[in-house]
Amino acid sequence: MPPSTQTLSRSQARRTALAAQGFCDPPHASPTMRTLERALSRTGVLQVDSVNVLQRAHYVPLYSRMGPYDTDLLHRAAERAPRRMVEYWAHVQAFMPVDLWPVMQHRMADHRARRGKWRVLEADPALEARVLAAVEDLGAATAREVATYLGEGASSSKEHWGWNWSSTRRVLDYLFTVGDVAIASRNPQFEIRYDLPERVLPAEVLAAPVPDVAEAAVELVRRAARSHGVATERCLADYYRMRAQPAPGLASAREAVATLVEAGELEPVGVEGWSRPAYLHRDARLPRRVRARTLLSPFDPVVWERERTERIFGFRYRIEIYTPAAQRVHGYYVLPFLLGERLVARVDLKADRRVPGGELVVRGAFAEPGAPDETGPELLAELRRMAGWLGLAGLRFEQRGDLVPELGALHGAG
Repeated sequence: MPPSTQTLSRSQARRTALAAQGFCDPPHASPTMRTLERALSRTGVLQVDSVNVLQRAHYVPLYSRMGPYDTDLLHRAAERAPRRMVEYWAHVQAFMPVDLWPVMQHRMADHRARRGKWRVLEADPALEARVLAAVEDLGAATAREVATYLGEGASSSKEHWGWNWSSTRRVLDYLFTVGDVAIASRNPQFEIRYDLPERVLPAEVLAAPVPDVAEAAVELVRRAARSHGVATERCLADYYRMRAQPAPGLASAREAVATLVEAGELEPVGVEGWSRPAYLHRDARLPRRVRARTLLSPFDPVVWERERTERIFGFRYRIEIYTPAAQRVHGYYVLPFLLGERLVARVDLKADRRVPGGELVVRGAFAEPGAPDETGPELLAELRRMAGWLGLAGLRFEQRGDLVPELGALHGAG
């Protein structure tokens, strides 16, 4: 690689990263499909997760960038023609723009070659064809509906871990990973509805040329670099969960980075405090100031890669959902608070819809070291905005964290 030609300060790296993620885009008075498409072009993917203590993960990054929006926009983009996005294993399970479907064909081919992770395909080789035929007959259908159609008793559990899935559900997961079925939608219980790709994806997407493995690697790294602004090779590989090193049949990041450097799309740079080389996308913006004020999902791309988050923001962040309650430091569902270009606090939140009108429960609120004096008032304003977006009439504060007394007092006075 050529030597670095410039060095960015931490502040410059932060501002570049936040601009790349859409936090400097001019707001629309009322978010539209165009606003959503712009936000999706910045993030590249929207991670899907089943936890619903506040709002499901894929909705919140759009809120963080667009402000309060009608969530039907996302449903329209993902479920109605012309579809703008579709679920696939892009980062992890995630929504991605539909034009990434051909780019993911190498990943689908690898899953097919390995015959997935379920032994049920070996135990009953004919089940794959029967399940696929059932989907063709039924149209968009859940695993339970397909299982019933085939006369199999489906698991009653709604967990997404796989160990308690029915044989039909496991085969559907395999067919999804290899691209023989696509996700048409999800029902109100968040169960996947599967259908044939030709009934989900636009015809022009299915007819598009399929890149070879090296071309796919370059395109994925290119998109990761646009979404990051500035990033190390490790960050670029992680964004679409690529291998860093070359591997047979799979896109790898290292050679793609070299290709993009040679083409002038990536520029090697240094970043203050970073031990690894970094790469700046040629279209990256360096705004003089970031005027953000928003809460970030635990699954927001800004905080996906923990080491990157710590290097850029000085913010050590761990998701504690799967940590035993007595061992949690900050709480169950903790959202970082972005103010300007800094992550200045973290808040453990829960939507309580059992009370009349609903409440946004602040279970804990913690200021970061050196947080500015306006952190409390600005966070309260953001909590009120989020509560309004979620359709919750009230705020309730529990007694955990140094910010809670100030937030409670400000809320009571206001």
